[in-house]
Amino acid sequence: MTLEGWHRRVVLVLAIALGAPACGPIQYTSTVTFGASNALDAARAVNAAKWSPYWWTRATQYLHKSREEAAYSNFEAANHFGRLAREAAVKAREEAIRRAADPEAAKELEPPTPGGGGGLAPALDDDEPSPAPAKPKAKPKASPPATEEPAAAKPAAAKPAPADPTDAKPLDDEPAPTGDQP
Repeated sequence: MTLEGWHRRVVLVLAIALGAPACGPIQYTSTVTFGASNALDAARAVNAAKWSPYWWTRATQYLHKSREEAAYSNFEAANHFGRLAREAAVKAREEAIRRAADPEAAKELEPPTPGGGGGLAPALDDDEPSPAPAKPKAKPKASPPATEEPAAAKPAAAKPAPADPTDAKPLDDEPAPTGDQP
């Protein structure tokens, strides 16, 4: 092998090695297929759908959007949504592990009980009186039925179009048309 042939091969290998990471479908494969999908599988393994519903839903929806964008060959957007899906799946896994291990943290997911004291903020403070129920509005008295037919039922008077343009009336500032004008 000559020195010149060796240089060409090195340049070709470097071009492929440096250019490949910039290629959208190749990045999509590593970002979404391996990164986000594996992170979502790890979150699924710790039951993140139950213990971290917000981050789980966010991760699954971003992964779905990433795959949709890739189907349209929009790999830049697909990679972006794939990264967001991976980040959300990692947070879902961490939060699911934390909540599953700590009963107090798991109470954050319980709906509030009537009278307050639940995991979510109540709509009103416990010391505020509840608002009075709204009074029903008085119904307006019914008007007597109309004796005339509705306007849509009446036939519209059709204005006949002039048969000849010379028969049309001139406007105030226009001279009367003559028969020799086209």
